[in-house]
Amino acid sequence: MNLKNLLLAPFLLGATFLFSQGSVSGNAETTFQYLNEDTIIGANQPPSKGLINSYMNVFYTNGNFKAGMRLESYLPRIQGYPNRFDGTGIGMRYVGYKNDFVDVTLGSFYEQFGSGLALRAYEDRALGYDALLDGARIIVKPKAGIVIKGVYGLQRLSFQSGRIVHSDGIVRGVDGEIHLNEAFKKLNDAELDIVLGASFVSKYQRDDYSALILPENVGCYGGRFQLMYKNFFLDGEYIHKEQDPSIDNKYIYNNGHASVFNLTYTKKGLGLLFSAKSADNMSYRSDRNQILQDALINYLPALNKTHTYNLVATLYPYATQPLGEVAYQVDFLYTFKRKTKIGGKYGTTIGANFSTTYQPKMDASNYNPGDSSKVTYSSTPFVMSDSLYWQDINFNINKKFNKKFSGTLSYYNIKINNDVAKISNDSKGIINAHIGVVEMLFKVAPKHSIRTELQGLFVKPQANGGNDQGDWFTALIEYTVSPHYFFSFMNQYNYGNSDASKRVNYPIITCGYIKESTRLTLSYGRQRAGLFCVGGVCRFVPANNGLTLSFTQSF
Repeated sequence: MNLKNLLLAPFLLGATFLFSQGSVSGNAETTFQYLNEDTIIGANQPPSKGLINSYMNVFYTNGNFKAGMRLESYLPRIQGYPNRFDGTGIGMRYVGYKNDFVDVTLGSFYEQFGSGLALRAYEDRALGYDALLDGARIIVKPKAGIVIKGVYGLQRLSFQSGRIVHSDGIVRGVDGEIHLNEAFKKLNDAELDIVLGASFVSKYQRDDYSALILPENVGCYGGRFQLMYKNFFLDGEYIHKEQDPSIDNKYIYNNGHASVFNLTYTKKGLGLLFSAKSADNMSYRSDRNQILQDALINYLPALNKTHTYNLVATLYPYATQPLGEVAYQVDFLYTFKRKTKIGGKYGTTIGANFSTTYQPKMDASNYNPGDSSKVTYSSTPFVMSDSLYWQDINFNINKKFNKKFSGTLSYYNIKINNDVAKISNDSKGIINAHIGVVEMLFKVAPKHSIRTELQGLFVKPQANGGNDQGDWFTALIEYTVSPHYFFSFMNQYNYGNSDASKRVNYPIITCGYIKESTRLTLSYGRQRAGLFCVGGVCRFVPANNGLTLSFTQSF
């Protein structure tokens, strides 16, 4: 045995003993692409031809001790993934201690205060987004119903050559929440359930801008509440952000604010939701010089229904506007009882949703843009202008006709301001699209089913005569052998494009195998260019033509 092995032996033995006493869990994920050149849709073949993203999380616990890490590999990254991902290395790692009173984490962690208006450090792998914090987090529960959190760290900006690259700024924050009904015995049995909370977050970034004197410490703070009474649920949060000149707001010294409120009523067969959001100058980054989705400390939830049908979800998605928006949403769901005239034998469910977003009203009448204060306008929460950003009106009917056949009929009317959203290079102003979807499910045998979708998107001509990319049609058929196998074929056709050369089919075949915690999916075909969005956060996906293989495994 050489000296190196001799020195390593005690550590290996210690690690073996440690892991033999504790519990290990984790998961692995791999996505591989082999892409072809396709000049018809503008798809390029990468020099390497093959692209791969791989991840493995390993979590270890032993009593009160915890540790974890994630190995990441981009060799190179898959198509459309941000260029801040490159190489192979450790992308997340931590150690910690946890009991009923305290939870301490050193290293990498994710965290959210309230609804995320002040702080949300999270990962969304589908978006290529990872804003973990590297530093320290402590969570204290001094008594039942009370939780206090503290965080301090650097934000992950990119992953280059297999190493984490941090943003320039330091993020600090504290959050407290009290569940009154748990904290005070007299309220244990009260019908009104109350939760109160407050947050304070501060970022530090050195002033390196010679033209202006920039604040190096920028605070963001506010409070929230949750009220639950019988069938009613009401929650709300308000956050104030101090002066934060940045490349986003063109270095103005306005304060920022954000508010979110939700009122829900539910009972058997009925659901009602009303939501409202107001935000102004709420781009809050650990690095004032970053743009798009980089270095965001906070999160502004999108107030629109999450759609799943392909044409509805991907052609005209809406991205949250952190510089300012006033948004409202109403959602309604009702199920007609079984054995009624409308409900029929199995019941009928109808849903309706309305969401809209406008630019806030910004009053600049009493402000001089050249004034030394650099405050350029004033705004009031929930006061909006007449400038429409987004509108979505949709209805759906879901009915089971017999034991083997059910169907869903849906209609969507989406209006989006392309001058703001910038989702298309073929249109200006408001794009007005009507979408109809018919979905049918047939159970052809025990464990065997066939699902079909027919989707049509029709763009109303604009005042200038344009209609963006024109009309689309999508057809999908999916065969499932429960619980292990599925096969599908989908084709999109841009038959209404004014440019005949762009009237292109986008066929794609997909098959998959699922067994317990293992999932394997293989697809081959065309994918059109567009935005992929989750919760108002988006990334651009270029057109591609080729094979994609995905594998996930939990252990």
